[in-house]
Amino acid sequence: MSQVNPTLITFIFYIIAMVGIGLYAYKATSDFSDYILGGRSLGSVVTALSAGASDMSGWLLMGLPGAIYLSGLSEAWIAIGLIIGAWLNWLLVAGRLRVHTEFQNNALTLPDYFTGRFGDKKRILRIISAFVILIFFAIYCASGMVAGARLFESLFGWDYSTALWIGALATISYVCIGGFLAVSWTDTFQAGLMIFALLLMPVITYLAIDDHSQQFGVLLEAARPQAMNMLEGLSTVAILSSMAWGLGYFGQPHILVRFMAADSVRTIPAARRIGMAWMILCLGGAVGAGFVGIAYFQQHPELAAIVTKNPETIFMELNKILFNPWVAGIILAAILSAVMSTLSCQLLVCSSTLTEDLYKSFIRKNASQKELVWIGRLMVVSIAILAITIAQNPDSKVLGLVAYAWAGFGAAFGPLIILSLFWKRMTLNGAIVGILVGAVTVIAWKNIMGYTGVYEIIPGFILSFISIVVVSLLGKEPEKDVVERFEKADAFYKSEMAELKNK
Repeated sequence: MSQVNPTLITFIFYIIAMVGIGLYAYKATSDFSDYILGGRSLGSVVTALSAGASDMSGWLLMGLPGAIYLSGLSEAWIAIGLIIGAWLNWLLVAGRLRVHTEFQNNALTLPDYFTGRFGDKKRILRIISAFVILIFFAIYCASGMVAGARLFESLFGWDYSTALWIGALATISYVCIGGFLAVSWTDTFQAGLMIFALLLMPVITYLAIDDHSQQFGVLLEAARPQAMNMLEGLSTVAILSSMAWGLGYFGQPHILVRFMAADSVRTIPAARRIGMAWMILCLGGAVGAGFVGIAYFQQHPELAAIVTKNPETIFMELNKILFNPWVAGIILAAILSAVMSTLSCQLLVCSSTLTEDLYKSFIRKNASQKELVWIGRLMVVSIAILAITIAQNPDSKVLGLVAYAWAGFGAAFGPLIILSLFWKRMTLNGAIVGILVGAVTVIAWKNIMGYTGVYEIIPGFILSFISIVVVSLLGKEPEKDVVERFEKADAFYKSEMAELKNK
């Protein structure tokens, strides 16, 4: 190994840049609203790319290429489901949520929005939703920690525990310092890095295959005869379970808060176009990297030992083999950025939930803005330590952890969010039952009915949706002021969209 390690230098520069953005955002953060929602000041580009980057975690550059490498295109159904789900989320939820949260006492968090939307005077729903966020985000944050540790472990030969702490500290530092603005601006930068790496990797890998135009098909057939077949070995249940990942979008707090932070509802359509283009290109690149990697490692079996042992390392291994060390450093920084972008906004959502929905609501109602900001920072550190504890198991699989947390949020919050924005007859009791049924179904199904192969989000989402409707219709109608606020928000959204169309 040479005296100068280009990868390490690139990483150090990258982390310094992220912390620098954090310090810059620190100066723009004057109160708690700025810290957890950026003062609702995000334009269309930052809204789109930060929503995308916060969504596409280490799973995009590790879990998905690894799954494609192992099984071929039959694993791409997850990507297809995600694209459909994300588009519907932007179309149906984004603009409405931006408007409704503003009309519901300028709600800063999802539990805060639910409290206003359903007139939750006893704040039962606030507590339940806050705890659901904390439970599943602890698991989700752990998946980010695992992905970051795996990266540092693979690159620098550090032991897992050291790698875990270093990766975590890098993210904690800029989240603590700069809050939401730091997270959003770093996410935007990170989204650029991710798309660069994901579009470059499959192209360079394909060109690196000797006599690629003739050999690619032959190598693919020899390694994985079924790789081209999207239906290979899949039942209808398996395809539906993969596509059901798209349902999760409607309930992910770290994505929904990006919609809430847009500077206006008119920003959303442009953000949707930018965000979806970015997402499709990134997912296409991730699938392409895993797919072309099958042929490359078939031609070079002497280089395949690490990938054979752990397919989730395929992107990193191709990068190490094919690229100049300085370029490799930049591309690996993209993997780190995928991990950090998701982890950072998850830590922030957890922090805002603990601070706004529990500390301010129940412990210190008259807390100053400065106090809330510092409590928010303390909560970031606390959640991070909990996630590190969960992530201590080095055998944790990134995709497995993400799948569980994603299903939990999708089933607990998805139907609740959709119906709260479209159905004024929905009641507080309906919301409480819906969130509990969704969360409990996911946990129970995973542990009792997992052998069926049905992804737990499907029964969780369906049962939550049904229970909301049934309980709402059986109970008495919502109070007049609750219905009026809904109608005002709905009318404002429709008029803004109509004006935008007529321009």
